Amino acid sequence: MKNYDIIFFDIDDTLFDFAKSEQAAFYKVFNQYNLLNGLNLYEKSYQEISKVLWRELENGKVGLVELGSERFRRLFLEHELEIDAVIFNQDYLQFLGEQTHLIQGAEKVIKALSHKRLAVITNGYTIVQTSRINHSPFEGIFEQVIISESTGFQKPQTGIFDYAFHKLQITDKSNVLMVGDSLTSDIQGGINYGMDTCWFNPKNKEKHIALKPTYEINKLVDLLEMIK
Repeated sequence: MKNYDIIFFDIDDTLFDFAKSEQAAFYKVFNQYNLLNGLNLYEKSYQEISKVLWRELENGKVGLVELGSERFRRLFLEHELEIDAVIFNQDYLQFLGEQTHLIQGAEKVIKALSHKRLAVITNGYTIVQTSRINHSPFEGIFEQVIISESTGFQKPQTGIFDYAFHKLQITDKSNVLMVGDSLTSDIQGGINYGMDTCWFNPKNKEKHIALKPTYEINKLVDLLEMIK
C-alpha cells in the first residue's frame, strides 16, 4: 500500500466500457444511413480494420484525424458502399460522444478517491471524450482531462506525459500513479516516463510484451486497497 497524491486514469476500457459505447454508436450511425442489413458483417470488418489503425496510431504511423475517416473508407471499399467516409465518421463520433457506459466499479472508485488529485490521460477525439465525461457521473471531478488530439501526442509518447505534468505542475513522479488497461499505451507510457503503473486486466490477459507494471488488478475496486 502506497500513498499517491496524483492518479492518472485512462478512459476507454478503464473507466468507460468502450465495447458497449462503440456498439451503440455503430448501430445508431448505420441505422441513420439505413444500413442495418448486414450490420454484423460490417461490424466484424470494422473491428479488424480499426484494430490495425489504432496500433499504427500508437506507433506514430497514422494521425488521429486520418484514422477516423480511413477506417470507414476501407470498410466501405471492402463492402462496395458509396458513402462519404469523412461525413460518416463525423456522424459516428457524435453518437459515440453520447455514450456513457461505465466499467463496473468505476463510479465507486472515482468517488472514493475524489480527495486525491485525479486526472485523465486518454488517446482519442477531444469532442468525444469531453462529451462522454460531461454526461457521466465524473463531470467536474478531474483536475485535468488530457486528450491526445488536443496535445498532438498520444500514449505511449512521452510528449503527452510532459504536457500532463506541466498542466498539473507536477515535479515529483514518485507520487504519481498511471492506471489503464492497455499495456502498449498506458503501461508502456507510464514506465517509459518513470511512473508507477497499475494494469487493469479484467480478462486476465497474458502479457504479450516484456513489461512489469507496478501493480495488476482484475477488478477496478481493487485499486482502493492499494492506495492509502
